Amino acid sequence: LCGLLLKDWLPWSLLLFSLMCETSAFYVPGVAPINFHQNDPVEIKAVKLTSSRTQLPYEYYSLPFCQPSKITYKAENLGEVLRGDRIVNTPFQVLMNSEKKCEVLCSQSNKPVTLTVEQSRLVAERITEDYYVHLIADNLPVATRLELYSNRDSDDKKKEKDVQFEHGYRLGFTDVNKIYLHNHLSFILYYHREDMEEDQEHTYRVVRFEVIPQSIRLEDLKADEKSSCTLPEGTNSSPQEIDPTKENQLYFTYSVHWEESDIKWASRWDTYLTMSDVQIHWFSIINSVVVVFFLSGILSMIIIRTLRKDIANYNKEDDIEDTMEESGWKLVHGDVFRPPQYPMILSSLLGSGIQLFCMILIVIFVAMLGMLSPSSRGALMTTACFLFMFMGVFGGFSAGRLYRTLKGHRWKKGAFCTATLYPGVVFGICFVLNCFIWGKHSSGAVPFPTMVALLCMWFGISLPLVYLGYYFGFRKQPYDNPVRTNQIPRQIPEQRWYMNRFVGILMAGILPFGAMFIELFFIFSAIWENQFYYLFGFLFLVFIILVVSCSQISIVMVYFQLCAEDYRWWWRNFLVSGGSAFYVLVYAIFYFVNKLDIVEFIPSLLYFGYTALMVLSFWLLTGTIGFYAAYMFVRKIYAAVKID
Repeated sequence: LCGLLLKDWLPWSLLLFSLMCETSAFYVPGVAPINFHQNDPVEIKAVKLTSSRTQLPYEYYSLPFCQPSKITYKAENLGEVLRGDRIVNTPFQVLMNSEKKCEVLCSQSNKPVTLTVEQSRLVAERITEDYYVHLIADNLPVATRLELYSNRDSDDKKKEKDVQFEHGYRLGFTDVNKIYLHNHLSFILYYHREDMEEDQEHTYRVVRFEVIPQSIRLEDLKADEKSSCTLPEGTNSSPQEIDPTKENQLYFTYSVHWEESDIKWASRWDTYLTMSDVQIHWFSIINSVVVVFFLSGILSMIIIRTLRKDIANYNKEDDIEDTMEESGWKLVHGDVFRPPQYPMILSSLLGSGIQLFCMILIVIFVAMLGMLSPSSRGALMTTACFLFMFMGVFGGFSAGRLYRTLKGHRWKKGAFCTATLYPGVVFGICFVLNCFIWGKHSSGAVPFPTMVALLCMWFGISLPLVYLGYYFGFRKQPYDNPVRTNQIPRQIPEQRWYMNRFVGILMAGILPFGAMFIELFFIFSAIWENQFYYLFGFLFLVFIILVVSCSQISIVMVYFQLCAEDYRWWWRNFLVSGGSAFYVLVYAIFYFVNKLDIVEFIPSLLYFGYTALMVLSFWLLTGTIGFYAAYMFVRKIYAAVKID
């Protein structure tokens, strides 16, 4: 058995691992590099404020930060709008390779900024909710350096520092029930000097953007009329407290420091994309691959051996065998292809599953090749939305052909159901959640024009393509079933307890979920904790394993069901094949309780609302994969036996 498994899977495994190794660290930067000369302005822009405690992003100027004379928002793509990004200019004046010791923002006649009671209360609330501020310079996000000591004995004085980075910088901090604001930002920008000819001026490229946030009270900052300031020496200064019950006066200041770096422009995102421990990821993925492939190989061999024995027994032509009564799955040959209840809804859900499968496969593959770089903000979500719309032609075609096979006649109604059932549920849930986000004045709320644009895409692109695919699928020859269906359905014997539908869902969901639960942790961290996800090489391998495991588990489950003489496998197989979605829901609840610090109602509602959409989509995806694998299996085995 081990020899057969190695012979079958080793070449493919080596190919996939080599592909994954090459693509997990490779990416196309997405934009052309910008060359700066000495003292050229480097624009600092603000993206948004985020917090993993509230899951509600806000615009930068929702807080009383210093504003430039003219506020200009960047034109954003669909993905950026859906992510809550609102990229806007800031008054920071940064010049290439030009140091600034201390500069005061929005200071008029050397007067500090006065925050009203309402503004102070809002700032204090955002600080207690652990909000982070996200800035970008030359499209490179700001990061805060964290130096952690490795685990060593306390007697060892030479402890090694483990340098990590977190996205953005903390708005402030709390200490002994007092709230402090980070009002001074020390920018550290790294540049790479480009090789030029002797008679040409040197050019520079920004390759890293760090910040050290500090809280310095008003009395310790000395400002002059030229908007320059002097930072306090040593650690004698006190932090800038924000009292939410009264007005607060403070300075917003910043300093700029430049350092030369050997990092080339094409590798400048590596720091942000390697923030997590990749070794643990590797070990977990390899462990999942070995376990899933081994179990899949065992299941395949058991099923193939059992089927060969069954088919050989059924095809014997001895007189003794002819007089014996049929038993097992051959006994239901006259009912196994009997159309199920609600064939239109079943075919519509499967059509949406095909639409999702095509979209996810293309997105993961393109992202694995490095074409959806995080430097192209919102590109991943924009690509996914447009691909889902255009994949409607494939979803409609598969749904139309299956509906015709199930003896359906109302193809126009079926096409409308396919085009609106799943997208309608998604749009309805998102609209309700969006109303709550609107009420919180968050930038995560989808603006009304964007919502109208999405509706136009749905009814102007997806709906016609689904109708087009459904029309050709319905006109195409239906699937050729190898046996005829009896006019009178046979009676189904009483089933054992382990053939219960819910028990089947629990049993069938374990193996596919085991193949992907490690990757699920990284995906959840990227979504709910504002991390970058760029492990698409791993994700592509996990997706292939998911398809294989779903297909084989669904074949095993439908074989057991037919052996129990229960021919109502259509809906049951679709539900059971998506059983891993139940475990995804359980894991999402576990993640919410143990990993996130969400206590308020609206953030909890957003988490479980979007999680419900993820679980629904995952159920459609895995259910569709399992259904078509089981359908091909059932047609194959009944075509292999002789039936009078």
